Amino acid sequence: EMPGVVSGVVPIVWPVSGKSAAALRAQAAQLRVFLDTLDDDALTAAGRALATTRAVFEHRAVVIAADRTQTAAALDALAAGQDTDLPHDTARDSKLAYLFTGQGAQRPGMGRGLYEAFPAFAAAFDEVTAHLEPGLREIMWGSDAELLNRTQHTQPALFAFEIALFRLLESWGLRPDFLAGHSIGELAAAHAAGILSLPDAATLVTARAQLMGQLPQTGAMIALQAGETEVLPLLTDTVSLAAINGPNNVVIAGDHHTTLQIAAHF
Repeated sequence: EMPGVVSGVVPIVWPVSGKSAAALRAQAAQLRVFLDTLDDDALTAAGRALATTRAVFEHRAVVIAADRTQTAAALDALAAGQDTDLPHDTARDSKLAYLFTGQGAQRPGMGRGLYEAFPAFAAAFDEVTAHLEPGLREIMWGSDAELLNRTQHTQPALFAFEIALFRLLESWGLRPDFLAGHSIGELAAAHAAGILSLPDAATLVTARAQLMGQLPQTGAMIALQAGETEVLPLLTDTVSLAAINGPNNVVIAGDHHTTLQIAAHF
């Protein structure tokens, strides 16, 4: 969120670029003059034109404002080379990676604003949810956080949101070089990469969520800064080694009380 931009109000977004820092400031000064020639209802269209019809150079900044006054102030600050809250940097030759997050990122209402604002998101969301459990949309956009936090609902909800968001970014021309995922996000990444079809991914997501939802609620997982050889002698019939993330980073899982006892040892 940018200072002064009201939540729910479509902001004015003007990208600015130049071949050098001085050129970037000069371009901001020219745009400040240009701003005074525009009607208020043309400000958003001008931002779109700047993004799609102008050459893009190495030194870049983005003016994000709620109205004409804020736009003018931001351009003045950028032209003067003053420190501002504007996103600004120098473009580098680098690759783009997406990480699809796992369980724990869910929240009531996630995706509802995007659904209302962007047809590409809405179309993808409708397509994905058609392959998932009935009533998922109502659970996602309801006010019952506890219901959404139940694993059998959480995982399909995250999958639907993440794939719809991926398709929205895709509609804007963004193409990642790498895809990765954590937990349920692995399945979203696999579908986005074309490894799994949507019906197959949705079937796997649903089955995984239902099976994990049947697990007892008395379990726990704890990450330890310890090596495998240090942890193995402490494991019991009710606690196992769940993951080896590195030479000195493992995860144990099992009975809540016993996992806490083992964790206390470290």
